[in-house]
Amino acid sequence: MSANPPSLTDLGAAVKARRHELGLTQDQMAARSGLHQRWISNVETGKRNLSYSNLCRMLPVLDLSLSELIARAEAAAAERGAGPDVRTQRWPRQRWALQPSVPNPPRASF
Repeated sequence: MSANPPSLTDLGAAVKARRHELGLTQDQMAARSGLHQRWISNVETGKRNLSYSNLCRMLPVLDLSLSELIARAEAAAAERGAGPDVRTQRWPRQRWALQPSVPNPPRASF
């Protein structure tokens, strides 16, 4: 299983920090946003990616604009040492081996 992308972890940390600032539990946030508590937990731990529609449901509960939430996520990235501008950060592409998994059988000579 692969690790969670740091950008999702940072965004989740920003959501969790704001929820704590407001004194809300995950259950309270779920009830107010119409999202499931387990899904919110997965967002906060970086296991789920937020869609724009779900962000729009969550932001009024957090009393933040989208730009404010992103700024908080970027601040979390800076705290962990991701650099001043994480928007330009690129992830290395996974390279798949193009070699066969089984070596070529020897050719028969006639």
